[in-house]
Amino acid sequence: MLKVVVVGAAGKMGQRIGVLALQHQQVELVGALEKCGHGAVGRNFGEVAGVAGTTVVISDNVGDTISPAGVVIDFTSPEATLEHVRACVASKKPIVIGTTGLTDDQVRQIRELSGSIPIVLSPNMSVGVNLLLKVLADVAPVLANDYDIEIVEAHHRLKKDAPSGTALKMAGVIAQAIDRNLADVAVYARQGMIGERTRDKIGIQTIRAGDIVGEHTVLFGAIGERIEFTHKASSRDTFAAGALRAALWLQDKSAGLYDMQDVLGLK
Repeated sequence: MLKVVVVGAAGKMGQRIGVLALQHQQVELVGALEKCGHGAVGRNFGEVAGVAGTTVVISDNVGDTISPAGVVIDFTSPEATLEHVRACVASKKPIVIGTTGLTDDQVRQIRELSGSIPIVLSPNMSVGVNLLLKVLADVAPVLANDYDIEIVEAHHRLKKDAPSGTALKMAGVIAQAIDRNLADVAVYARQGMIGERTRDKIGIQTIRAGDIVGEHTVLFGAIGERIEFTHKASSRDTFAAGALRAALWLQDKSAGLYDMQDVLGLK
């Protein structure tokens, strides 16, 4: 039985990961962590998440909370995630990271820290999304010279980072597959007299509205036809289930930085 600690346990994703962990036959929820001053600290996780059957109390003590963990799962903020990774290094605990909005420098730091512990880092834990990334890498080289490439992502109104980590990952996978530098070709907004679209660009557009869980469409458009690849998440449980799958996969791995492509055997 894998002992799991959920960081950011009172958040929307943290709650769903914790609830699915309680229901999982191969996982035991042994800890729940929140930031100092959070209103959920000191409360029973089940009470916060609206479920019964757990004695786990949400804590703000990082060291004590992660101590019994086999794997830590973190869906928080970039700055907090780095602190948690350092704590996991000190305690020799593997960690699964689903935090988005990480800067290049923060990812670099996580990569360096992965020299000490195994880490799964992925902007999207969905099995479907990661299969789609594999498909996009195969399709893009065939279409790139004759098709315009656009990515449209939509999320709920409370999401703080834009574009989504998933949209940026999709764009990065496509750019690498067609030998383009994403920093040079990405277009994130259009307004006014922008002139004709050039073929080398990759458009990445953002929608924020209501309670949309997560939708991503990659469009390859040519004269006379267009091809669209769309993934729509109707529940956060798809990401929570993927995070638990990653945790189970990670528990016996050597130090290093992995992603969901590794977890799913797609590399």
